[in-house]
Amino acid sequence: MADGLVIIPTFNEIENIEAIAKTVFDLKKDFHVLVVDDNSPDGTAQAVRSLQEEYPDRLFLEVRKEKSGLGTAYIHGFKWALERDYEYIFEMDADFSHRPADLSRLHRACLNGADVAVGSRYKKGVNVVNWPLFRILLSYGASFYVKFITGMKVHDPTAGFICYKREVLEKIKLDNVRFIGYAFQIEMKYRAYLQKFKIEEVSIIFTDRVNGKSKMNSAIIREAIFGVIAMKFRSLFFRKNF
Repeated sequence: MADGLVIIPTFNEIENIEAIAKTVFDLKKDFHVLVVDDNSPDGTAQAVRSLQEEYPDRLFLEVRKEKSGLGTAYIHGFKWALERDYEYIFEMDADFSHRPADLSRLHRACLNGADVAVGSRYKKGVNVVNWPLFRILLSYGASFYVKFITGMKVHDPTAGFICYKREVLEKIKLDNVRFIGYAFQIEMKYRAYLQKFKIEEVSIIFTDRVNGKSKMNSAIIREAIFGVIAMKFRSLFFRKNF
């Protein structure tokens, strides 16, 4: 059995899901893939079921009733992974903004001592392709803001390309994670940071999606701006339940 599971949350990713899964399976290292689909109306789940005929022991599918947020999709996937024997659990987008080839680099960082390996857009300058200037400024500004509020020395705290060692997810109280949008990525890193796990950044090149539509919206931005302060407050005054 493979020791690494790649969790890919999907909603209307029919244009990408088959290609991303096959690219992962073509890597030298043996990875399994779990697709957590939020009942996509475009048929994403059915495309995964068809692909399972070709990869019956490597590709898995969990379909939820409705679109419930990125964070809850990953929590669902984390719990699924912890019920099995995976030692390394990865987060990755379906749209090729994260290069599947970099999975091995994140895995290697954990083999070399990291507890959490983060595919970082900002460890060495700004490594983002095809983003408009306002998205870069928003993302980079959010990273500075999060570092200031939380004290984490992570250049890209909003990154969503990550490898967790199993013990990190076992130690974090997954049912207490509050954020459901992109701020989920901040909260997971912050919880790992408070538990004294070693977080290491691996420089990657992030390329904006070519197919499909971005899920970014104003509610997600508000969650990140105001939620980070609330998260910091809870961690200080309600530490036992955080």
